[in-house]
Amino acid sequence: MDLIQAHGVAMTEFDRRVRQIAPDQWSLGTPCREWSVRDLVGHLVYEQLWAPELLAGCTAAQVGDRFDHDNLGDDPLVSWVVAAAAAREAWLGPFALAKPVTVSSGKLDAEEYCWQMTTDLAVHAWDLARSIGADERIDPDLASTVLKYVERNIDEWSASPMFDSPVPVAPDADDQTRLIGLLGRKP
Repeated sequence: MDLIQAHGVAMTEFDRRVRQIAPDQWSLGTPCREWSVRDLVGHLVYEQLWAPELLAGCTAAQVGDRFDHDNLGDDPLVSWVVAAAAAREAWLGPFALAKPVTVSSGKLDAEEYCWQMTTDLAVHAWDLARSIGADERIDPDLASTVLKYVERNIDEWSASPMFDSPVPVAPDADDQTRLIGLLGRKP
């Protein structure tokens, strides 16, 4: 599975879970200790809003605090759908992966940025499913593809506060279980 395809599948996986959130589930907790379901969806909407701006060549400084508020409003599903569609369109643009992007920490290859976005979508699809009691299985090819990316980067991320310490899993665990465990979630 190539990166753009993986990104599309990851977005679909997250989208499927967002559409299953019942009105009384927005305040439920998630595997991301500090976040409710609403916070988790808000995080992904925020990320999707940034993608078209960065892929168009804007710097983090130029975007500024434009998205530093509640981006979900009264209809979180619509907010997600609109932001996700704009982000996906930006990723499908000509030479999107060939452009460098400037994030708050500096310049980054767009390909690396897309891997990060894809990983976040895939793992948070699992988080959201776990939180709302939906099917936790993500596409097996997506799990395998993202696992390979995470395995290449996990040592570098170990000092980062973004992820909890890896959770041990059975040696014969499937790729999704290994992925979830590597990123500090209990399968």
